[in-house]
Amino acid sequence: MGSASGNGRQTAGSRCIAIVGPFQSGKTTLTEALLARMAAIPRQGRVSDGTSVGDGSAEARAHAMSVEANIATADFMGERFTFIDCPGSIEFQHEMRQIAPICDAAVVVCEADDKKIPQLSLILRELEEAGVPRFLFLNKIDTATRRVRETLQMLQPASRTPLLLRHIPIWKDGIAVGFIDLALERAFLYREHAPSEVLTMPAEESNREKEARYSMLEKLADYDDSLMEDLLSDLEPPRDRVFEDLAKELRGGHVAPVLIGAAERGNGVTRLLKALRHEAPGIAATRGRLGVDSVGDPLAQVMRTIHTSHGGKLSVARVLRGTIKDNDTIVGSRGQEARIGGMSRMTGASVAKVPQAEAGDTVAFGRLDPIATGDAIAVSAQRPSSVLSVAPPEPVHTITVAAKERKDEVRLSAALAKLADEDPSLMIQHVPELGELRLHGQGEMHLRVAIERLEGRFGATVTTGKPSVGYRETIRARVSERGRHRKQSGGHGQFGDVVITVEPLERGEGVVFADTITGGVVPKQYIPSVEEGVRAFCARGPLGFPVVDVKVTLTDGSYHTVDSSDMAFQQAARIGMSEAMPKAKPVLLEPVMAIDILTPSDGTSRASAMVTARRGQILGYDSRPGWEGWDVLKAQIPESEMSGLIVELRSATAGVATFTAQFDHLAELTGKPAEHVVAARALERAH
Repeated sequence: MGSASGNGRQTAGSRCIAIVGPFQSGKTTLTEALLARMAAIPRQGRVSDGTSVGDGSAEARAHAMSVEANIATADFMGERFTFIDCPGSIEFQHEMRQIAPICDAAVVVCEADDKKIPQLSLILRELEEAGVPRFLFLNKIDTATRRVRETLQMLQPASRTPLLLRHIPIWKDGIAVGFIDLALERAFLYREHAPSEVLTMPAEESNREKEARYSMLEKLADYDDSLMEDLLSDLEPPRDRVFEDLAKELRGGHVAPVLIGAAERGNGVTRLLKALRHEAPGIAATRGRLGVDSVGDPLAQVMRTIHTSHGGKLSVARVLRGTIKDNDTIVGSRGQEARIGGMSRMTGASVAKVPQAEAGDTVAFGRLDPIATGDAIAVSAQRPSSVLSVAPPEPVHTITVAAKERKDEVRLSAALAKLADEDPSLMIQHVPELGELRLHGQGEMHLRVAIERLEGRFGATVTTGKPSVGYRETIRARVSERGRHRKQSGGHGQFGDVVITVEPLERGEGVVFADTITGGVVPKQYIPSVEEGVRAFCARGPLGFPVVDVKVTLTDGSYHTVDSSDMAFQQAARIGMSEAMPKAKPVLLEPVMAIDILTPSDGTSRASAMVTARRGQILGYDSRPGWEGWDVLKAQIPESEMSGLIVELRSATAGVATFTAQFDHLAELTGKPAEHVVAARALERAH
């Protein structure tokens, strides 16, 4: 590694390539085909049969989709590559955001399907903003019905970088039987699960090849004046310089080369591997993009966490600088210290122990318990600076979880902690006032998989449910009432007597207590007890919900020198409140969320209809800053109407719309809806 190769190119050390793309575009199949071509596996498995190296988890197999990143390392022509197959579903895309920036390049797997353009656009945008060089692999060419040039015109709006066609198919009876590499000027015949066979350039393809090659060179010439002069002078540029330009413009983010193939048949895989070998940058360029110095203590970036049933915690990391050895003591970017307890190279579920890792290597470090996904780690006395900061996306779907049996509560708590450690886009929240443990995530499938992991991998059997709504109640009228508590049962009795006034306050003022006692009719030492009784009552008002935005004033009362006590005055206050509140015109309040819906513009009208159907109020529209063809719809929706919104939104927008929401205010709820809520609470309390 690192020596000059025959073409003058410096080998780049171990390279890391992200395999990304829309849901069901064939990413895992392509990864499988790459591994088979590199002889890392005996033969190419099939996702549909559950025989692929990727998608090895029970959850991925059950749903026939990637639900976590899969990592595989193998060698090709003397160089080492780690491929990381990232999930395509938008619900699991946070992993790609953590992984792709640490990779040297990405292969974006796509197909001639206009329904997947919105998803492709989101993925390409993430890569563009992270500055990750990217190839497009136009998959399923064996079943394509569109001409490749038409497909490119369809795909181009998804990419802010010009797409550069590198291959054109050779058609026979409407089927792609091979391809022409425009850089090499060679024709190839596809062979099933084997490298393509070199052909003499078919005479009937010559003009088409020349035209397509000239178009490719024209795009490259936009960034190379010398090449532009050659083209204007009708000079054929040297092939080596064409390849140099291809590598330079890819690495500079000026173009996104498009290669074609059929991963299921292993077609186009060797040319993709050779393009990665010759043109993808290495760790030095990736360090530069991440702002990491080339000189310094050994440094790595953790991009995935895995809790295994037998081997404990694994921290999958890319070594960015230096050499890291097993048993080294490391310090994390948040100041944590740990000792590496084992180091391994991964290919799917299988691991191979290694004694050390060099710059460029992607390995799994064992037993770094305090280290989290996203941390930088260094073999150093000083904590390293953070290399990459990726905030988890806002949650858009929520369920409640509870241990099926009380004895399993500790196990559930530990399992949830591991789950969140593996997947930072999951959020766990305790809501004490509702007695709920909530799991927030990126969608229905995301949370379903999380529950399957809880039960299958961590042995925590749970029940799930719909979160309760945080209703409140207040009053509309001012009322004064006496509360008297008297009890005599031998010995000291109990006596407390208060007169209180309750009156409404403005929204957001909470519960305010005051007193206007004069002449000591209620001794000072008992006034705090009256307040305590008032506040205890307000935890559940006459409608069954916490009381807010009321002022309670203690105005009068009486006491007994022997029988009065703190408890007696607390009870008197509760009695006074229970008399006053039902007469003060209690009203139910429901929480209303402020919501920003982010949607492609052609989905805005449907999103508006969803808001209206959910008793929402539309506040306005705007174009989404920096996102051409997208809108931001601002609205307010009652919390009780938020359930399932993300499912409906994504269904209407090819899976790409999302939203952010936060509590905005409490609004009065009256009529039948309020009656239903109060009746449901009464039924709940009766049980």
